[in-house]
Amino acid sequence: MPEADKRVSAAEDVPEPRDLPAFWKSRLEDTEQEIRQVRLGEVKQVATSPGGLPVYAVFYGEKDDLRSQANYNSALGALNPAYYAQKTESTKPVVFFLGPVHGQEVELIVGVVNLIHILDTGQDHRGKQWPELKARAERCRVIAVPCANPDGRWRVPYDSFLGLPWAIVPKYGQGTHKDGTLWGWPGCKARHPMRGDVGILGGYYNDDGINPMHDDFFGRMAQETDAIVDIARTEAPDIAVSLHACDQLPFLIQTQSVPAHIKHRIADISRRVKERLESEGLPAERALPYPEPEAPTKLPMPGFNLNDAVHYVSGATAFTFETFHGTLTEKYPEAIVTHDDLLDILLCLFDELLLYALENPVRWEL
Repeated sequence: MPEADKRVSAAEDVPEPRDLPAFWKSRLEDTEQEIRQVRLGEVKQVATSPGGLPVYAVFYGEKDDLRSQANYNSALGALNPAYYAQKTESTKPVVFFLGPVHGQEVELIVGVVNLIHILDTGQDHRGKQWPELKARAERCRVIAVPCANPDGRWRVPYDSFLGLPWAIVPKYGQGTHKDGTLWGWPGCKARHPMRGDVGILGGYYNDDGINPMHDDFFGRMAQETDAIVDIARTEAPDIAVSLHACDQLPFLIQTQSVPAHIKHRIADISRRVKERLESEGLPAERALPYPEPEAPTKLPMPGFNLNDAVHYVSGATAFTFETFHGTLTEKYPEAIVTHDDLLDILLCLFDELLLYALENPVRWEL
């Protein structure tokens, strides 16, 4: 681990509760411990951060021979994505769970660490059994990255934001100017890499100031970003979800620069996830609308981020899921969720995505 003084002091902020439940495994030490205990999956260190920290991926299920003879875009040029990956009735769906690329989104580490524990033992770190989730995962090829930006996570001094004022999150997530004012959103994306006028370097960024969501996908990427894209390229996932957190109830974000049929699948998943969470008594925000016919483009154009890049190297239905930090805001002046709720939201999401992949398999055949 890096030197302890790399962490930013939070002494002037609201102190974090010290009685976090045992299952709340949001630290890098927790990911290391879980990785060491994996027995049924294959662990790979896929990158090393600029701060010298490992990025891990865990692979479950035997990889099918997809008989690739071209990259995805060349296969599309040949009018059939099967030249990139042959997906038939005999091949398993592939689902890619990408843990947080933003270090302050600590809830997602908790979710992925507990998912790995379920895939290895059948139960989460509370001892709760998830037999259907495990059974569905065993019919798929599953890739799980517990934390995609360990540099950013290391610098964040909080292990949970539940019940804390929202203002703390942008301070340590998006960072501050040298004068202490917040970069804020979307201003935090107006400078990239984030260097120069930086007081607190937020958890959005690795130690080189790179936000993996907006790396230079056609240039020289950070090792962490390159590893994410390479996993998608070599695994050809049916579904790839990038896990995030914010001050709103859970929802999916549509991926802007992908074809309409992928947007339709994302809208389908959005509805299913919302219905699943509500059926479990868990909070959920809006469901996505189905996309309308493409309108003439005008500035500002739709963004191209990590999800688009993952799609265009693999054909994956790639999107962002935003969960809830549980922070206090004007809309939610009191805590409306528990740590158990926050974990259940993610595990229900994972279960629903596996079910969707099994019920709606991608078929690319010659």
